[in-house]
Amino acid sequence: MKLLSYDVAALLYLVAAVCFILALKGLSNPRHARRGNVLGAAGAALAVVTALLSTDFYGANLAVTLVAIILGCLIAVPWARMVKMTDLPQLVAIFNGVGGGAAAVVGIMELTEWGGASSTFATSATAFAILVGSLSFAGSMLTFAKLQGIMTGRPIVLPAAPAIMGGTMLISAVLAVAVAVTGNVWLGLALLIAGLASGVLTVLPVGGADVPIVISLLNAFTGLAVAASGFAMPNTLMLVAGTLVGASGSILTIAMASAMGRSVLGILFGALKGGSTAGSTQQSDRPVRRAQSDDVAIALAYASRVVVVPGYGLAVAQAQHTCAELVTALRERGIDAVYGIHPVAGRMPGHMNVLLAEANVPYELLIEADDVNAAMPSTDVVLVVGANDVVNPAARTDPSAPIYGMPIINADYAGQVFFLKRSMRPGFAGIENELLFSDKTQLLFGDAKESLAAVVAALKEV
Repeated sequence: MKLLSYDVAALLYLVAAVCFILALKGLSNPRHARRGNVLGAAGAALAVVTALLSTDFYGANLAVTLVAIILGCLIAVPWARMVKMTDLPQLVAIFNGVGGGAAAVVGIMELTEWGGASSTFATSATAFAILVGSLSFAGSMLTFAKLQGIMTGRPIVLPAAPAIMGGTMLISAVLAVAVAVTGNVWLGLALLIAGLASGVLTVLPVGGADVPIVISLLNAFTGLAVAASGFAMPNTLMLVAGTLVGASGSILTIAMASAMGRSVLGILFGALKGGSTAGSTQQSDRPVRRAQSDDVAIALAYASRVVVVPGYGLAVAQAQHTCAELVTALRERGIDAVYGIHPVAGRMPGHMNVLLAEANVPYELLIEADDVNAAMPSTDVVLVVGANDVVNPAARTDPSAPIYGMPIINADYAGQVFFLKRSMRPGFAGIENELLFSDKTQLLFGDAKESLAAVVAALKEV
């Protein structure tokens, strides 16, 4: 028995949709991000409750639905609470993949229910949801494996990869048309398999710093699959939510690709012609100038302007609080100390912003790359903490470098540069950073948190 009428349910779905829109608005600014998350979660909770109260359940369907919700909560809540900041991209990949897989399963269920008797418009939307949802699921699981280290993060190019990819996509397109025309569930299952294969083949050639961008693209795909499911069911809320996710994911993907100085097609298919960022574990044996914590502290203490450039190494070491302590100590001395934030520093957009927000760093101290570069020639010291590619001058000077054309933070324009690094391994791009060997650069090796703590202690003695 339905506890909510159609009109009341429609009104509550509208409220949930408004919550989703306001959530996206809130997430556009770090100051309002927490409120945006709360609004989005509230909208999702309202949508679930509305669906439960406005649906007629038959037999054991209600029990199965409730058990699924409980199991999902028991898995997701502890996992989300325990995940490390450095593992957030993997978490996003899995959640995104589950969303795409769910959209594909919903499409198969719709074909089963219709038994081939439905409008071409509905079956076309269903075919799209099955293909794109399964592609997103397989691709997202593969990006998780790459980021988690379960499989190599380097591009994997199969023999005759262009032909295999082209053939698979052609088969997927033919099956999608067949499903749209016939509404046959067996053809839908074949399309599901073809979509899974397409997802694997799409992500295999992607490597290095491109993987987070592909996660964003797959997130957009999931949104589009959910929107298509909303068309097919029909369900207005799914249509609105999917469209929002698809649009925002697409915009984010384009912005990230632009920040890397590359095209989305180049990211997806560049490895087929040797153009993808590959990643490397080779260490350089070239001599560098080494520094001690005292050297760094003295240079910072007598500087007028300092820019700290955080990167993935800061996240790995969980050194954000110690870094914030150092910057606070410098500002208390009257030094203009700020953070230079590159849009693709870390493993996902906003990674450094979120990391430093954990340490209660004021948002006005987080300066975007373009603005920090404008003042770089008048900057006395740049302190690079766990970053590499985002300050590599090869992006400006070496046309053969995989990061050539990527906007960077021009640390080499400053008076002095200190790198806090664990080792001489290059960044994801797999190329040496000539700035490491510059006369104005010194390296402090070790765990970022321990190195920063030593610098803070030495600064107090200056």
